[in-house]
Amino acid sequence: MIQSIDRAARILDLLRGARRLGISELAAALELPPSTVHGLVKSLQAHRLVAQEPGGNRYVLGPALLRLSSVYLDTLEVRSRSMRWMHELSQKTGLASRLGAELFGDVIVIHQERRPDGSEQMPETGVTIPSHASALGKVLLAFDDDHAAAVVQKGLRSLTSDTVTDIDALRQQFTDIRNGGLGTEQEEALIGECSIAAPIVAAGGEVVAALGLVVPSTEWPASSATASALREAARNISRELGGGQMAGLA
Repeated sequence: MIQSIDRAARILDLLRGARRLGISELAAALELPPSTVHGLVKSLQAHRLVAQEPGGNRYVLGPALLRLSSVYLDTLEVRSRSMRWMHELSQKTGLASRLGAELFGDVIVIHQERRPDGSEQMPETGVTIPSHASALGKVLLAFDDDHAAAVVQKGLRSLTSDTVTDIDALRQQFTDIRNGGLGTEQEEALIGECSIAAPIVAAGGEVVAALGLVVPSTEWPASSATASALREAARNISRELGGGQMAGLA
C-alpha cells in the first residue's frame, strides 16, 4: 500500500463523514503531525478533490469528486440496466424509485426516478443513507454478512424516534427479508417518508443492488399492487444482469 495515497483516502473519508474539518482535527484523527496533513490537504485541494470554506479554516469535499462520481455511476451496468424499468415502475405506481448499492457500510443512491406528478423533489443520486435506516440498506444487509457485521460493529445510530437500533430486532428483519424478498422502513431515516425495497440479483446469485420505492407516510403501508410492481421490476432488472430468481423471491 502506498502511504501517501492511503492517507489521502483517509482524509477524504473523514471529510465525507464529518462534512467540515480543520487541519488540527484531521491530524488528530489520523494521528499525524499537522504539517504532514496540511501538505496532503493542499495537494488534494490543488486537484479540487478538497475545497476550503470561504473565509474559514475548515475543509470540505471538493467539486472534482462530483465529476468522478458521475463517471463512476455511468459505468455501473446495474444502473444502466435499471433505468428503463425504474421509469416504468414510477409511472405505474406514481412513486419515486431509488436504486441503491453498498458504499463504506452505508447505502448510496446510484439512480433516482422522480415521482411522475411533476412536483418539486430533491435530487437524491449520490446521497448516502445509513444502511440500517433504509429499506434499500436492509435488503443489502440481509444478503451480505460482511456488510451486516460492519454496520453492527459501528453501532446503530438513531436518525428518528422510529429508527431500529436494537440489533436483534434488525437481524429478525434480515430473516424476514430473506424469506419474503422485501425490506421496509417506516420513517426511520426521515419523518414523513417510508420505503419498500427488493434485491437485484446478478449472475451467480449475488445481490448487487436494491430497488426501492419511496412511500409517503400518509400512504403507508404500500399496497399489494405496489409491492407486486416492485417485485416485477426487480426481477426484470435481475434477468438483464443474468441473475436468476432467488429462493423466497416469488
